[in-house]
Amino acid sequence: MIQIDHVSKHYGAFQVLTDCSTTVAKGEVVVVCGPSGSGKSTLIKTVNGLEPIQGGRIIVDGVTVNDPKTNLSKLRSRVGMVFQHFELFPHLSIIENLMLAQLHVLGRGKDEAHDKGMRLLERVGLKAHASKAPGQLSGGQQQRVAIARALCMDPVVMLFDEPTSALDPEMVGEVLDVMTELATEGMTMMCVTHEMGFARRVADRVIFMDAGRIVEDRPKADFFDHPNSERAQQFLARILHH
Repeated sequence: MIQIDHVSKHYGAFQVLTDCSTTVAKGEVVVVCGPSGSGKSTLIKTVNGLEPIQGGRIIVDGVTVNDPKTNLSKLRSRVGMVFQHFELFPHLSIIENLMLAQLHVLGRGKDEAHDKGMRLLERVGLKAHASKAPGQLSGGQQQRVAIARALCMDPVVMLFDEPTSALDPEMVGEVLDVMTELATEGMTMMCVTHEMGFARRVADRVIFMDAGRIVEDRPKADFFDHPNSERAQQFLARILHH
């Protein structure tokens, strides 16, 4: 579903990604972790072309992302993305936030877009809040709305960029529960996260990055029980025991 081949990216002289290669199969859940500044968020943003690359290629469901001929907005309509900050439109109601891209990008009718939005709000447990403004919801609720909004587009892949890092600790669980449910239903997912409990529960594979490189890319049991690199050992020791 996702093929990342020898991808490199730099900002001026600063190399952000160096020769990164991995694949994500259909229905696979891959967690990307590593210290701050290791290139995790940049890597996930290259998958739907939010960050252009200077070397290598990325193919999502048969479409080459970095081909100049590729229609990126069409591609992005099929690749759901959930960010750290919820990116909801504050002046629109929750249901209007869910309808917007369905109407303008997919060309769905108003009733169909509304019904789809309501079904997905119900799925994330927020149907009763449909007419509220985003500002009336908690951070955890807003992030669940952001996930529902991405799902409205019937994506083939979901990308999560540290979806819980801006939340109060007691709200993290409600967002991870929705992500866990998606994973068990077979959604192809790539998640940048520090939530190692979630990674242990849900991931098929773990990619560990450091200084812009993929240092480890292994089944989750191998990664947690026998990390190869000293860097991953230090990272896990710090994150699991604090």
